[in-house]
Amino acid sequence: MKSTKYSEKVLDHFRNPRNVGTLEGDDVAVGKVGNPTCGDIMEVFIRVDGDKITDAKFRTFGCGSAIATTSMTTEMVIGMTLDEAMKLTRQDVADELDGLPPIKMHCSNLAADALHEAIKTYKKGRGEEVSEENVKVQEEVECLVGKDEFLDKGVYLSVENLKDFKDQRTLILYSGDESVKTAINLTEVTDRVVLLTPDDTLVISPELAENLASSSVKVLYQSRLLEVRGEFEVERVLIKNLDEDEDYELFVDAVVIIE
Repeated sequence: MKSTKYSEKVLDHFRNPRNVGTLEGDDVAVGKVGNPTCGDIMEVFIRVDGDKITDAKFRTFGCGSAIATTSMTTEMVIGMTLDEAMKLTRQDVADELDGLPPIKMHCSNLAADALHEAIKTYKKGRGEEVSEENVKVQEEVECLVGKDEFLDKGVYLSVENLKDFKDQRTLILYSGDESVKTAINLTEVTDRVVLLTPDDTLVISPELAENLASSSVKVLYQSRLLEVRGEFEVERVLIKNLDEDEDYELFVDAVVIIE
């Protein structure tokens, strides 16, 4: 399939999406993922009996490929066990649709991720331990406006020398323990460090949580980095407050994105 064209299967699932809607009940879990920068947000609902998915529905706001991939994912997953469904990948969904344009593979083909989030939610609700993979942050980074433009002009993928950030207003995108440790270390040279996460909590060790709480790092919860802005170097960022669904600018000198 040419990189700019959709397959007949993609068009069919876009024009006639399967399993649109929601599910309710104690045996139901929902997973939500999205990328406001690219305009695609999707929810996948699953109903589970024992360890098998007996029904699946979805709601998606986004382009044709976002709708098609979510529709196809719900079709594929019904009848699978939870373990089987966790192994379903974006590539599996794209292959089942006879391919997707490469530009759509990263920002619109997120249905499998929403499915995985639903499974994790279901397992957590039953007291099971689940591994936390930070796929949301990676998707934000891949579509983040201005990241490449300002690389090494205020956007950094690592912190090699703390002195380079002396007195700098620094924003760090949460991506796990390493990003939290970096934020805390930066307070040695600047008292203006902000850690940003789309979640309402941070999944970190108790010891690290205690160190963070006792530091001067300001944590912005339920917030997403949309764009890095400036003339010749980083001057400000555009942030979405997910709780209030509002966008606002924050003046910064540096943005740290640890991938």
